[in-house]
Amino acid sequence: MITEAGERGERVVLATVAQTRGSTPQRRGAKMLFFQSGEVAGTVGGGCIEAEVWAEAREAMSSGKPALHHFSLTAAEASEEGMVCGGTMDIFIDVMG
Repeated sequence: MITEAGERGERVVLATVAQTRGSTPQRRGAKMLFFQSGEVAGTVGGGCIEAEVWAEAREAMSSGKPALHHFSLTAAEASEEGMVCGGTMDIFIDVMG
């Protein structure tokens, strides 16, 4: 998938869980790929976290700039979303191509 996207001149964004604290849906090292076509592969946590990461990935796809993002899963936010987590995650979003 990555090779084919590169051959078409499309950017691919890679999100990697760099650090976690507390209860989180994924651990350090989890990865997710975002393609310009809208396809995705892998997971960094599901639900609202992936929606936020997807928004940051779209921004990175446009700008071409990698960045480290901090996401908080406070107990209050988690219960509102029906999640059992309550930690924080740092996710590095990198741009390929």
